[in-house]
Amino acid sequence: MGRAAGPALHDNRRVERLGPLHDASFRKLFAAQVVALIGSGLATVAMTLLAYDLAAGNAAAVLGTALACKMVAYVVFAPIAGGLSHRFRRKGFLVAMDLVRAVLVLAMPFATEAWHLYLLIFLLSVFSAGFKPVYAATIPDILPEERRYTRALAMSRLAYDLENVLSPTLAAIALLYVSYTGLFVGNAVAFLVSAALILATLLPTTRPVSRPGAIADEISFGIRSYLKTPRLRGLLALYMGVASASAMIIVNTVNYVRDYLGGTESDVAIALAASGGGSMVAAIGLPKVLDRIDDRPVMLSGALVMAAGLGLLATGPAHPWVWPVWFLIGFGWSLVQTPAGRVVNRSSAPADRPAYFSAQFALSHACWLVSYPVAGQLGTHLGVPATALALGFGVLVFAALATSLWPKHDPEVLPHTHAELVHDHLHGHGPDDHHDHEARGADEPHSHKHRHRATRHAHRFVIDDHHTHWPRPG
Repeated sequence: MGRAAGPALHDNRRVERLGPLHDASFRKLFAAQVVALIGSGLATVAMTLLAYDLAAGNAAAVLGTALACKMVAYVVFAPIAGGLSHRFRRKGFLVAMDLVRAVLVLAMPFATEAWHLYLLIFLLSVFSAGFKPVYAATIPDILPEERRYTRALAMSRLAYDLENVLSPTLAAIALLYVSYTGLFVGNAVAFLVSAALILATLLPTTRPVSRPGAIADEISFGIRSYLKTPRLRGLLALYMGVASASAMIIVNTVNYVRDYLGGTESDVAIALAASGGGSMVAAIGLPKVLDRIDDRPVMLSGALVMAAGLGLLATGPAHPWVWPVWFLIGFGWSLVQTPAGRVVNRSSAPADRPAYFSAQFALSHACWLVSYPVAGQLGTHLGVPATALALGFGVLVFAALATSLWPKHDPEVLPHTHAELVHDHLHGHGPDDHHDHEARGADEPHSHKHRHRATRHAHRFVIDDHHTHWPRPG
C-alpha cells in the first residue's frame, strides 16, 4: 500500500510544480481572457471618443453616467447570473455571453444620442456580469492544486494590469489608420476569438445542483452564503479599502498632477502606470509568498501598505516622489486583490463556486460604486491631500473591521451539528452521507423526499443547502 501511495504522491507534487500554462485548458482560457481584455481596452478608448462626439464639452458627464450604468449592471445582475448559471452548460453559457457582447459592441458606432450609449453600456455590462464570475469559478475546477491556482490568479492580475498599459498604446497606433469605429470592431473580433477559444477548450462538467426554494432563493443564494461566511465578510471589508485607495488614484490623479503640480498629460499617464507597476510587481512575487504565509496576514498587510501610501500622498509629494507613492498604493491593493480568489474558492463547494464568485464580483463592484463618487466629491470640495488623508484613515478602519470579522484562527474543518431534517433535493450516496434511506437502485444523483438524521460531525465547512449557518466558535 505504501508503494502504491508513493508514486501517486510524487505525481501530485510534479503536477504542482508545473506552471498553470502547462494545462491546455487553462492555456486556452487564459488566452481568451487576454484577448477579451485587450479588446475591451480598445473599446474603452473608442467609447471616450464617441462620448466626445455625442456631447463635446459634456463628455466627462456622459462618461461618468456610462460608468455608473456599468457598475449598477455588475452589482444587480452578477448575483442573478451566478445564482442561475448551474441551469446551463458552462461552455455554452460562456460562449453565448461572448457572442452577445460582440453584437452589442458592434452596435455602439450607431449610437446617436447619449442614452443610446448608456443603454448599450448597461446591456454589455449585464452580459459581462454573467461571463466574468462564471469564468473565474471555472479556473479552480481546471487547476484544483492550490499552488497552481495561486499562480493562475497572479497571471490574471498581471493580465488586468498589462491591459491598462497596452490597450491605450495599441489604440493610439490603430487610430493612425482607422477611425474609432474600427476599435469597436476590434473589440467585437476579440470577443469572437474568445468564444472560439472557449469552444475549443475541454471544460469540466457542470456539477448538478438542486436548490430548495423559488428562483429568488437561487438568485440570492450566493450573496446570502457569502455574507454568512466570516472570512468572506472580512474580505469584503478589505475590498472597501481597495476601492477607497484605487478610487483615489483613478479619480484624483489627473487633478493632482495637472493642477497641483502643473504636470502634463504624459505625467498623468506615468503616475497611473506607476500604480499599475506596483500592482504587477506584487502579483509577480505573491505566489512564492503565499506558499509560505496564509492569505489573511498578506491581505491585511496590503491594507496597511495602501493606508501608508495614502498618508504619503496627503503630504503633497512633489514630482519625483509621485511615482514611488503611486507605486506603493498599487502594490498594496494587489496584495489584497490577487489572493482574493483563493479565499472565495476555499469558502465554497465546487458546485456552488459560480454563485460565490458572482457574489464576490457584485459586492466588490458595489464598493467601487460607492467609492468613486465619494473620492470625486471629496477631491473637489476638500482638495486632493485632505481627501487622501480621509480615505487613508478609511482604509485603516476597514482593515480593523476585516481583522475583527475574519478570525485569526480560521480552520477549514469545523465540527458542527445537524438537526433532523426532511426535504427534497438532488443528492447521492457516499460512505459518509447521512441520508436516512436506501438508494433503492436509483441512478446517482437522484432526487426525492428523504430524511437527514440528526448528527454531529466534522469536515471542510462551507455554507450550502445543508449548512445554512456558520458554527459558533467552540
